[in-house]
Amino acid sequence: MNIIFERLKLLSEKIRTQEIIDSYRVFHGRGQTFPGLGFVTIDFFQPVILVTLFVEPPQQWLDDLLIEARALFDESRTVFIVQRRYLASAPSEIYWGVLPDQCVARRGNLQFSLHLAQQQNSGFFLDMEPGRAWLEQHAQGKRILNLFAYSCAFSVVAVAANAELVVNVDMSSAALNLGRSNHQRNGLDKTRSEFLAENILKSWGRIKKRGPYDLVIIDPPSYQKGSFIAEKDYAKVVRRLPELMRGGGVVLACLNAPELGESFLQQVFAENCPNAEFVERLQPHADFPDVDPQQQLKLLVYQLVV
Repeated sequence: MNIIFERLKLLSEKIRTQEIIDSYRVFHGRGQTFPGLGFVTIDFFQPVILVTLFVEPPQQWLDDLLIEARALFDESRTVFIVQRRYLASAPSEIYWGVLPDQCVARRGNLQFSLHLAQQQNSGFFLDMEPGRAWLEQHAQGKRILNLFAYSCAFSVVAVAANAELVVNVDMSSAALNLGRSNHQRNGLDKTRSEFLAENILKSWGRIKKRGPYDLVIIDPPSYQKGSFIAEKDYAKVVRRLPELMRGGGVVLACLNAPELGESFLQQVFAENCPNAEFVERLQPHADFPDVDPQQQLKLLVYQLVV
């Protein structure tokens, strides 16, 4: 528990000395690098401190955390939320503060709308930062296909980095509406992003019409019953890449499934898109340590050989 108190003290100092703070993971226990704390993560989305519990914590643990946190933070400047993922519907409870009408994740000059205390996921995945940073360096002048776009954070970063066009595809209209609002929030050129509410595995014709693409992002859920199961469906996406892309095009293949290692993705590409050449695996962000790198978020870069 001491390591959590230390991280919270660092956060309180940031709040005291900085007017605007980029969103970040304050503590990551899920990687099992801190014995006895694998059940908890803590994120900061200014002014919200979000504690997520994945299993019921030991008796008195939460009470002790709250006592320490109350001593560190000005309750008029912060909101303290605990989400219990181990319960049905992952309910959230606000322990102090008033949740702003519009909560955002901050990344430099960019902002991303959140739905804290409303749904299981916040709407912005902090661990994907290495992918966003990579995209920022490769987006300029490119036609980009963003598959499983969710709230379109990749698209916001790409358009802000002067991509020619980003086509965002997701089967959830609600997620794409959040994506549109993210583009609007950041004052981005509306002509450089499109939004297609489609079941990707059944809509290749409509997706292909917007191509060919220079860069494709594949960021599916690892398991979403009735729509996508990575172990059997990832290959269906990868085998379509040659008909969607120009020769020399680049792919960012993402997979957040602890049970599927890097070799799974490599085999999927080798068997289903043999003309895609492996370039690199992006290093996971330092805020997300893990005892087993194979369980971490996989971000693999491939290039289609001309």
